[in-house]
Amino acid sequence: MTTTTAPAAGAVAPRHHSPVRRPSLLRLSAVEVRKLVDTRAGRWLLITIGLIVVAVVILLLIYGADDELTFFTFYAPSLLPVNVLLPVLGILSITSEWSQRTALTTYALVPRRERVVTAKLIAVVLAALASLLVTLAVAAAGTLVASATGGAGTWDATAPLILNTAIAQVAGALMGAAFGLLLLNPPLAIVGYLLLPTLWTVLSEVVRPLRGPAGWLDPNQTMEPLFTSTVTGEQWARLGVSLLVWLVLPLAAGLFRTLRREVS
Repeated sequence: MTTTTAPAAGAVAPRHHSPVRRPSLLRLSAVEVRKLVDTRAGRWLLITIGLIVVAVVILLLIYGADDELTFFTFYAPSLLPVNVLLPVLGILSITSEWSQRTALTTYALVPRRERVVTAKLIAVVLAALASLLVTLAVAAAGTLVASATGGAGTWDATAPLILNTAIAQVAGALMGAAFGLLLLNPPLAIVGYLLLPTLWTVLSEVVRPLRGPAGWLDPNQTMEPLFTSTVTGEQWARLGVSLLVWLVLPLAAGLFRTLRREVS
């Protein structure tokens, strides 16, 4: 006959804790999107992007010729400053853990660093698409105003053009993120991203033998066809090669460095 021993007076019965589930990638991405808005630099950079788009459309309404005030006239110039600022946002998103000294906390809560990096890249892509929607909305508003005030007001943009420019926006933002992941230092990554492609463009203009390779390796040249409605097969191939050099390779090297870097 077996007997059970009653717990001693005052003893605390053991509790059975359910296993802690790791946060989903969706939740991590939502956290990274919130970081873009919560940080002072990210918030003001997003505000600046919106203000610049509005300013470009207003200037075109004031100084543009009436017969040239079409949707494309508002849309295309608004993308140019956005294409410069979005990669900076990508750099700030990727390097925030190291520049703000929160890497120890972040990677202690999420030990698999590649999941954090993936969430940051998703947040950067969402920010790029959101900026594109803002640009489309402001350009549409400018077109309506032009139509009501005697301008052309025609809707001459096509779905392929918008898709191509979306690819350009996302690719540029991810290029900035790749530089940030590789260098893990905001000022160095920003200078490197802005300076290196520009130097390559200048060198290809000055040094004649570099003009051929520049057609495949210069992102400033290979992305230019994306601002049109039609892109040929060869142009897609040139874009793919340039993105391999300026996006994929820095991203892979940066991920390798991030996974191996000691957090202090």
